[in-house]
Amino acid sequence: MADTKRLAFSIIQFLHDQLNSGGLSSDAQESLEVAIQCLETAFGVSTDDHSLAVTQTLPELFAAATIKPETPQVMINAVPDSPTEEEAAEAERLKTEGNDQMKVENFSAAVEFYSKAIEINPRNAVYFCNRAAAYSKLGNYAGAVQDCEQAIAIDPNYSKAYGRMGLALASLNKHTEAVSYYKKALELDPENETYKSNLKIAEQKMKEMPSPTGGMGGVDLAGLLSNPGFMNMVRSQN
Repeated sequence: MADTKRLAFSIIQFLHDQLNSGGLSSDAQESLEVAIQCLETAFGVSTDDHSLAVTQTLPELFAAATIKPETPQVMINAVPDSPTEEEAAEAERLKTEGNDQMKVENFSAAVEFYSKAIEINPRNAVYFCNRAAAYSKLGNYAGAVQDCEQAIAIDPNYSKAYGRMGLALASLNKHTEAVSYYKKALELDPENETYKSNLKIAEQKMKEMPSPTGGMGGVDLAGLLSNPGFMNMVRSQN
């Protein structure tokens, strides 16, 4: 039952995000509001019960459950040994090249250099975090989120990865989630003024969010519930 409530909570959170995104007709908005009320009543859950929250949003879980098996995490697990000194040095050179491209705002080239560094040493959180920054500059916020997740998986104490995750989520109008990542970044780096400023902005955006009024976004909830990979991922979230 706990897994079912967690899934219901995630669905309700998703519906709220869709409502807040706007752009739907009044009839569609009303239908979603009714759907949220029905789910809350049927499963006895509330969006205020944060103990039911999982680490990924519903669209992220769905994407992870439906993509092909070849993911960055698999790539890391498949690498049997650490890179040699020569390989590590080459990866660092490629990272530096990527940094130089970022300075001249050639973000696509930066992504290519960081990606090559990751191919050589996929256990380096900095490379993923730097590529996340480049992705964000290109407007690929979903890619930035994925790379930040990877960086955090490699190094859970990497404050910059949490800060950049917050920026990417805020750019996706996921201000509630952004706040949690900014707070974690500040736990790890309490004196960072940028994190403090971004946290205040995200908290203000949360306050300015309108009452639920938006739509389903075309996601097939029935398909989600019948996808065994997706359900397994929901159960594994804590």
